[in-house]
Amino acid sequence: MDYYKVLGVDKSSAQTDIKKAYRKLALKYHPDKNKGDKASEAKFKEISEAYAVLSDTEKKQQYDTHGSAGFRQRYSQEDIFSGFDINDILRQFSGGGGGNFRSASGAAGGGSPFGSFFNQSSGGCGGGCQSAPERGQDMTYQITVSLEDVLLGAEKTISLRKNGSAQNVSVKIPKGIEEGKKLRLQGKGAPSRNGGPAGDLFLKIEIGPNDSFSRKGDDLIIHRLISFTEACLGTKVEVETLEGKKFIVTVAAGTPHDSKLRIRGYGLPAGPMGERGDLFVQVGVKVPKEITEEQQESLEKLQALGL
Repeated sequence: MDYYKVLGVDKSSAQTDIKKAYRKLALKYHPDKNKGDKASEAKFKEISEAYAVLSDTEKKQQYDTHGSAGFRQRYSQEDIFSGFDINDILRQFSGGGGGNFRSASGAAGGGSPFGSFFNQSSGGCGGGCQSAPERGQDMTYQITVSLEDVLLGAEKTISLRKNGSAQNVSVKIPKGIEEGKKLRLQGKGAPSRNGGPAGDLFLKIEIGPNDSFSRKGDDLIIHRLISFTEACLGTKVEVETLEGKKFIVTVAAGTPHDSKLRIRGYGLPAGPMGERGDLFVQVGVKVPKEITEEQQESLEKLQALGL
């Protein structure tokens, strides 16, 4: 699904234009205006999903970066509507809001044909409902993954303590995951106090340090030291990629300190379906702390020659 096409907007559209486009389509396809029309109901679901993504800054950025396929790898249906206040949207179509439609909650005992799609309740039982069971609280844990996990993806097992006992939970780490990203495990949070659903567990990703590589976006950086004469005359250095492949990299004569040499396509993936970044070999010139008398004499001669 192309969310921009669904709403009839483009990537450069302002949020006000996106909201305006959604309201216009929502008024047209609202189920209360098209009772029994399955096609209109399906269309209303599509435009609501598109708006839930494009009206959220983080989700919109992820969608623009990774495209539809990559976005769906990262966000479940529940994730898409997380933080999307359907009640606020529906109030725009009720009595004083944007049309003469009844609220999406419907009559007592009934319900909107799309209410369950959002997994949210709009209330409005006409006074005949008992209070709904309270949902358990969400929980957040921090989990550390390696650069190798980011490169290849991984499956981790974490141990949680719930109600005084340990519980093992398995989680899949997608390729290309970024520092600070949160993975959501539905129903793995705190239990409800009165029989409702459990909360969700959010795992905040931390990238552990690596002895050989540092990360910058989707690129990797590895450092190599060469001598002053090698920097002047040129040399070759051997480097090994994160997955263990070896390359011989040519350092040209006259290479200055902290120069970066690129090996294309050996960085980290840009998401589960994205292309890999690059590996940069950052070359430093090593200055010895101690030198021999012979080396000092040679350096003094080079100094006299202007080098």
